[in-house]
Amino acid sequence: MKIKSTEIEDTFAEAFKMWGARVVITASSRQWAMAAAQSMTGFATSVIGCKCEAGIERELPVEQTPDKRPGVSVLIFATDMEGLGKRLVERIGQCVMTCPTTACFNGLDAEKTVDVGGLLRYFGDDHQMSKQINGRRLWRIPVMDGEFLVDEFFGVQPAVGGGNILILGKDQKTTLRAASAATKAMRNVAGIILPFPDGVVRSGSKVGSKYKSLIASTNDAYCPTLRGTVRNSKVIPDANCVLEIVIDGMDVGAVEEAMRRGLYAAAKPGIVQITAGNYGGNLGQFKIELKNLIH
Repeated sequence: MKIKSTEIEDTFAEAFKMWGARVVITASSRQWAMAAAQSMTGFATSVIGCKCEAGIERELPVEQTPDKRPGVSVLIFATDMEGLGKRLVERIGQCVMTCPTTACFNGLDAEKTVDVGGLLRYFGDDHQMSKQINGRRLWRIPVMDGEFLVDEFFGVQPAVGGGNILILGKDQKTTLRAASAATKAMRNVAGIILPFPDGVVRSGSKVGSKYKSLIASTNDAYCPTLRGTVRNSKVIPDANCVLEIVIDGMDVGAVEEAMRRGLYAAAKPGIVQITAGNYGGNLGQFKIELKNLIH
């Protein structure tokens, strides 16, 4: 299979069941809403080391926020509902409540919910007050610039993590240019995030390690410097750089659409192959076939 001059390997991305939530952060200005969102999504690239994966979904105009102020939508994912609830309390409490002028709202209409504002309210030291708006309970927590307003409950739902593509290019500059084009195209899809730095990861991992203390280690099959050393090298001739894009989404359809757009955007001169990472179909619950994404 090919897109233009780029080979698309006949393989699949192996994605996993996760739990996801959408958080709407508002503030008096775009600057402060974005500051809180960037802080909340820091150190959240992989559940392997960060306990969650999070990213900015999009900016929200005032017409689309609960309090008619500038806003940012954040998606956060974890491996189970309980863990997701803990991460929401930690990150909203430490990164949003601390940020000047912010408020924080549930952005997901879901059957399952976790208590967030109901736990954060204790920071108010018995000065907090509850507020009912259209059957929705919020907490007003006194802070030094006024009040922090936060929803009591946040919706959570089954989601998908670990969708991915691997881009193999002739050199680092060419491959990075293609990866940046792919992430730009992917970000136009609603309901997904790209949790790694600016959407791109160079240190892709495999399951397990020769060191017993590690659950994951470098994906040596895609390390160009190991092409002549490891038996299972998958770095094809003419490829000297490999970059990966990981996609998390609120449903598998959103992840598939992001991958499709990424495939077409990354297929540029100098990109010799695009493939995907999987574990033989033995770990993840979703197998996203690349051939099904090409029209």
